[in-house]
Amino acid sequence: MFQQVIAVIIMIFFLSRLFLHKKRKKISTNEFLFWLIFWIFSFLAIIFIKKIDSLVANLGFSASGIDVLLYFGFVVLFYLIFRLRLKIEKMDRNITTIVREITLINNKKNHES
Repeated sequence: MFQQVIAVIIMIFFLSRLFLHKKRKKISTNEFLFWLIFWIFSFLAIIFIKKIDSLVANLGFSASGIDVLLYFGFVVLFYLIFRLRLKIEKMDRNITTIVREITLINNKKNHES
């Protein structure tokens, strides 16, 4: 029970930061909604951890509900890291293309003068 209270306090802190960032327009609406849904699901998972334990046991898993949630969380984190890496690679390619075009334009201007 104590761990649940600590987890809920931490979630309330992160939710307050989320709303603050949204109010200051530091994050987009889509990002805000993604994190809001994430924290709501996290809150529900903590509140209903006993029911999740029962569900996990009924499905035949030997781990507790919190273990399954942690495994699921790791999978989601790795997926998000993968997506982030793809976006960074795309940005790197775009920056390279832009720098090449700027260099070609500058070289062309230097040859003309």
